Amino acid sequence: MLKLLNLTEDEHDQFVETHPHGDLLQLTDWAGSKRLTGWYARRLAVGNDDEGVLGVALLLFKRVPRLKRTLCYISRGFVCDYQNRELVDFMLDEALKIARDEKAYAIKIDPDLPLENHRQTIEYLESIGFRHRGLKDGMSKDNIQPRQTMVAAIDKSDEDLLQSYERNNRTRVRNALRRGTEVYKATQDDLPIFVRLMKETGQRDGFLTRDITYFESLYENLHDKGHMELFLVKLIPEKVAASLEEDMTKVEKEFKKAEKKKDGSKKENQLKDLDNRREKLREQQHEIEQLQQEHPDGIVLSGALLAQSGHKSYYLYGASSNLYREYLPNHHMQYEMMKYARDNGAKTYDFGGVSVAPPKDSPHFGLWQFKKIWGTEVSEKVGEFDYIIHRPLYTLAEVGVPMFQKGKVKLNQTLKAIKDRR
Repeated sequence: MLKLLNLTEDEHDQFVETHPHGDLLQLTDWAGSKRLTGWYARRLAVGNDDEGVLGVALLLFKRVPRLKRTLCYISRGFVCDYQNRELVDFMLDEALKIARDEKAYAIKIDPDLPLENHRQTIEYLESIGFRHRGLKDGMSKDNIQPRQTMVAAIDKSDEDLLQSYERNNRTRVRNALRRGTEVYKATQDDLPIFVRLMKETGQRDGFLTRDITYFESLYENLHDKGHMELFLVKLIPEKVAASLEEDMTKVEKEFKKAEKKKDGSKKENQLKDLDNRREKLREQQHEIEQLQQEHPDGIVLSGALLAQSGHKSYYLYGASSNLYREYLPNHHMQYEMMKYARDNGAKTYDFGGVSVAPPKDSPHFGLWQFKKIWGTEVSEKVGEFDYIIHRPLYTLAEVGVPMFQKGKVKLNQTLKAIKDRR
């Protein structure tokens, strides 16, 4: 017989981390990180005397401005076996009791369930009262979490991991490993460096960035229990100089070898190419000499926040400088973070949301190109569902407000166009 259980936070997290449908967003640490943005949490756990814990859920609540109502969001939950219909029914009933107690107008869920194995689950959830929001694109703003993400299997040796990448990317990673960058696990004191890189990235790529308090909240809540690490990549002048010297030696040897060949267009072209490579190396050597004088200890070029929950790891946020991009710091960083996650028990590495195979003129094409070269596959989930508790308020919040916001954006765009024509 199913019943409610009273679990500690550690017991809750342990269940989430070991369950196949568990996710970072169902950890109590994640709930702690959301307090900064106005969310608070309640939990429920269900089981029986014979099998112990069978399912858990972390319910996040946020108050609707100016109203005595909330939204209940069970991100990537419930964490349970969705084939056990009795269990899901029971968990929904208990979640509704909590949601009504918190005066929620709706419950949102977006379970971590692969679509290919759970199409019938969509029908089942609809049959018990949920409204399916559709199979949205991975970059759709209509869903809170991306329905489509890119996930790489990382439970393999270093060489097999490298071989799983696309061929051109393997070459870039190997080049990155020898070009003089160093990837290291940073501390909370290094977050200002990461935030500076995030602002630089946002300005370059045209997106808004969060302030440091957001990243401090993430780190403070997730780091101590091993659920988050900050990685930074530093360009080390001494190492770069050694790598460039090695490249210069190779070029000089090839130059002497080419000079011994019989005269002809092929020889001239080869000598010209080698001369161009030599000149570029000299420029790089001069550049690194200047860097060594100004920053003898090196300069940080990239950073990322890596999260982990059980066998799943997540590339949450990444940032990079506009400087020295030819040294491929991001490629070195991704490879090292994958190895770190694997060594700490992860079997998968989630790159986050994508628009799958978008056209080249899509704003999401570059992101798709980057995420698909790491041995990844599309993880397509069942999507987002709403259980409506207060229909008038739900309609206002889910339909009226978005329409108003879109209209406001369109009006501003029209006014700007008129102003630009004057």
